[in-house]
Amino acid sequence: MRNRIQESQEQKSVRDLKIGESGEISSLNDPEMALKLLEMGCIPGAEVKLNSKAPFGDPVTIIVNDYTLSLRLDEAETILLK
Repeated sequence: MRNRIQESQEQKSVRDLKIGESGEISSLNDPEMALKLLEMGCIPGAEVKLNSKAPFGDPVTIIVNDYTLSLRLDEAETILLK
């Protein structure tokens, strides 16, 4: 269990991206949020790019499959990257 917690803490999420950076989605770590994100196109294997951040950092906009989505930071943190 401890290794799994450490692994998720070390794994990069969409929240960690800087504007203009992109990554490939590896998994979604919140079961309740996962369905919402999957419906919006955030599926494992899809490329995601951080498009912009609000002045105080929350929310952020990301581009997934040519769609621009706005997410709160806590939602962005649940999208883990490879």
